[in-house]
Amino acid sequence: MESEDKDLVQEPFTEYGVYSYADYLTWEIDEMVELIKGKVFRSAAAAPRMKHQKIVLRLGSELLQFLDKKTCDVFIAPFDVRLPVKSKKNEDIFTVVQPDICVVCDRSKLDDAGCVGAPDLIVEVLSLGNNRKELRNKYEVYEESGVKEY
Repeated sequence: MESEDKDLVQEPFTEYGVYSYADYLTWEIDEMVELIKGKVFRSAAAAPRMKHQKIVLRLGSELLQFLDKKTCDVFIAPFDVRLPVKSKKNEDIFTVVQPDICVVCDRSKLDDAGCVGAPDLIVEVLSLGNNRKELRNKYEVYEESGVKEY
C-alpha cells in the first residue's frame, strides 16, 4: 500500500489522482493524513515521541499565556487547517494540514471543523521522520497561502 515515497499514502481510489477536502472527509483510515496540493501524506507514522509531545506542550502553553486576554486562539494537532486557493468549498480545497501548533487571530477563519485560511502562526516540531515533508512541501504551501510566521 506504500509508494516509493514513504510519506505518500496510496488510497484504494488512486484512479482520481488528486484529492480534495470533500474526499478527505469521507475517508475511514486509521492514521492521520494530510493533503498537500491534492496528494495524500502521512501526518505521522505513529504517535509522536515523548520529546516531541513535551516540546509541543511547552510551546503551546507559552503561547496560551502570552496570548491570554487577546483575540487570538491557540490550537494543537489534530486540528484541520484548510488552505484554499480560490474557493472555500470543500471540493475546491486541496490542502489540509495538521500543524503541531497554530495561532489564529481572525476568528472568522474558524468553524467547527477547524480553520479555513492561513493561520497567523504555524509551528511544526521537526522529527527524524518528517523533516523533508515539513521543510519542502509544507513550507511551500504555507508561503503560498499567506501564513505570516512558520
